[in-house]
Amino acid sequence: MATMHYLFFGVLSVAVLAIARFGNRTIVERKADANHLTSYTAVSYIKPSIASHQALRQRIVDIALNEIGVKEATGNSDGQRVEEYLVYTGLGKGYAWCAAFVSWCYGQAGLSVPRNAWSPALFPMSRRYIGQQTKQGSIRPADLFAIYSQQRGRINHVGIIRKLEGKWILTIEGNVEDQVLSKRRPLATIYTFSNWLD
Repeated sequence: MATMHYLFFGVLSVAVLAIARFGNRTIVERKADANHLTSYTAVSYIKPSIASHQALRQRIVDIALNEIGVKEATGNSDGQRVEEYLVYTGLGKGYAWCAAFVSWCYGQAGLSVPRNAWSPALFPMSRRYIGQQTKQGSIRPADLFAIYSQQRGRINHVGIIRKLEGKWILTIEGNVEDQVLSKRRPLATIYTFSNWLD
């Protein structure tokens, strides 16, 4: 009898994975009542809509916007809220926190990634926009932008895109002038962009 249960749950798991891959299909959910009788209920797998995807992007931007004005307590990457951003990525006060801020905003929106306090880690090649995508205007709100430091030889700063305005982007970023603020940056100063939502 136990083998049949394992077999049933194994087949059910494979079916759920197949459904997730092939879109909106109907699956059968097994329910046991108080008398241990089995009943079956049809449940639909709903693929996220474009509208819900845009709503998630807007939610991330709104979370970041609500943090504008958060400041370090003493200018040493400290203060209650700044330390919350850092703790979210496994660090304590005293560390650069722009990537921790971005990760925290995504986490508040219910996403498990990105979650890293090191700026370059938020721009793996698999997540980056290529030059053609950038030229075609593929960049959207809640995507990330990177600033490259020649002195350090790597990406040194990251923030969230609020809006694209021609050859400019409006941003929300942490650890700029010891606070969270919104900036208007020329596209020409941006090293690369990444997309953690598609």
